[in-house]
Amino acid sequence: MSLPAPTADNRAVVTGASSGIGVALAEELASRGYSLILVARRGDLMAELAQRLTDRYGITAEVRAVDLSDRDQRAPLAKELAAREIAILCNNAGVATFGPLAKLDLDYERDIMELNAVAVHDLTLAVLPGMLERRAGGIMITGSAAGNMPIPHNTTYSASKAFVNTFSESLRGELKGTGVHVTLLAPGPVRTDNPDQEEMGNKIPEFIWVTAAHTAKITIDALARNKMRVVPGLISKGMSVVGQFGPRSITSVVAGAAYKKLGE
Repeated sequence: MSLPAPTADNRAVVTGASSGIGVALAEELASRGYSLILVARRGDLMAELAQRLTDRYGITAEVRAVDLSDRDQRAPLAKELAAREIAILCNNAGVATFGPLAKLDLDYERDIMELNAVAVHDLTLAVLPGMLERRAGGIMITGSAAGNMPIPHNTTYSASKAFVNTFSESLRGELKGTGVHVTLLAPGPVRTDNPDQEEMGNKIPEFIWVTAAHTAKITIDALARNKMRVVPGLISKGMSVVGQFGPRSITSVVAGAAYKKLGE
């Protein structure tokens, strides 16, 4: 079965829709005719995006300025999505930190777990019953190649993405034959307009990066085919294979040394 066709009533939800891959996913879905619910903290940026997509593609774009790491803010959104006809959920929001865990802001590290893992779980549970009842829907979850291995100096992020990777692929196995598609996006470095990448870009060779637009297109194509995992870029594919099948005692040391440099 394919994804639900866009209608006047149904919506595609994109979290983390104020920048990066989220903006690219929103544009890709709008170009295919889907009206949107855009979710992120920055309502001003999403309002500009919503207007641009509405003008360009003639779709409806709703904005929900919500901090998904905050359970009190997240709960009303989950309740709304449970009551709406959601054709596609793109669980994309996420952030990373680098450095020794004990030296980082521990409250922020807790927020990262809420955003990267718990919010993904909450929003998926909100839309899943409706999709199963309609026997149609798509759930895309942005995990990471970093979730395939232990990574010192990237501890909270890699652990949260390990949950997301496993959750996505486990859920997909449960939903076989229901009409509900689940696809994991597990990217390596993706080039976006995020200014935080400028410094990081000096530490990561240019040939490793892939574009957000390319990532969004192949991800929605994969979701339509109900493909289990998308790993954009040849280098990222190599990282993913090494992370999944390499000896963890070795990959942890190598990855930890690389991420220590990013933290510095």
